Amino acid sequence: QVQFLESGGGSVQAGGSLRLSCAASGHIWNRNCMGWFRQAPGKEREGVASISPRGGTIIYSDSVKGRFTISQTISQDDATVTVLLQMNSLKPEDTGMYYCAIGYIGDCTVATDLKGYWGQGTQVTVSS
Repeated sequence: QVQFLESGGGSVQAGGSLRLSCAASGHIWNRNCMGWFRQAPGKEREGVASISPRGGTIIYSDSVKGRFTISQTISQDDATVTVLLQMNSLKPEDTGMYYCAIGYIGDCTVATDLKGYWGQGTQVTVSS
C-alpha cells in the first residue's frame, strides 16, 4: 500500500499559476514512475506529466508542454517521495480533478494502463 498526501489545488484565473504537491510513502521503493493525471467532468482521466524514479525520464502531454513542470524530491531515508507539479499560464481547459499516482510498470502516462495506486485527488478550477 501507498499513502498519499496531496495538496495545492484551488481556483485561479486564466493566466495564473498553481503548484500541486504529492507526498507518497509506503510501498514506493520499487516504483517505475510517478505521475499526475487529471479528469474533467464527463471526460476520461488523462496523463499530464510523469517522472521516473531518479528523474532521468520526464514526459508531458502535448497540452501542457511548456507550461507545466514536474519535479520530485526524495527523503534522506528513501521513505517518502514528493512530486510537485508547477502549473503556469493556466487555461480554463486545465480545469479538473488532479490525481497523483505511482506505477510499478510502464511510464505513468496512460490512466488505464496504470498498475499501481492513485491519490485522492485535488481540484483545480481555472476561470476565464
